Amino acid sequence: METLLSPEGSLTSLFVAALVAATLLPFSSEAALFAVLRLHPDLLWPALLVATAGNTLGGMSTYALGRWFARHKPVREAQAKLQAERLRRWGAPATGLGWLPLIGDGLSLAAGWLQLNAAVVLLWQALGRFLRYWVVAQGSVM
Repeated sequence: METLLSPEGSLTSLFVAALVAATLLPFSSEAALFAVLRLHPDLLWPALLVATAGNTLGGMSTYALGRWFARHKPVREAQAKLQAERLRRWGAPATGLGWLPLIGDGLSLAAGWLQLNAAVVLLWQALGRFLRYWVVAQGSVM
């Protein structure tokens, strides 16, 4: 039977933590990654990939929500205009910072609202999130 502390259970828990952390719910996927790597240092690459996949999926769900809002809900003009101007200037590469607290969700939402290319947004979000997890992983193996 799989337990939360087994390698498989740890990776499953990490995926869920990374997914939840990419939503508006306050949660630290970095702490979950750190804990998994302390328990299972041999899982470096699987843990990095699982955390990146979960967190990117969460970010892309916010992107999808932005696309939905663009079609169905009026957005406060001032809020939307501020995010849109910033994002238009930098485009999809700005969503590589989607992991940042406070502004990351806004970047993902605005990217969807502006209907930026989903594949390009996905690549930038995955890259930014992977790099962040890579830095966290380096701290856990020291």
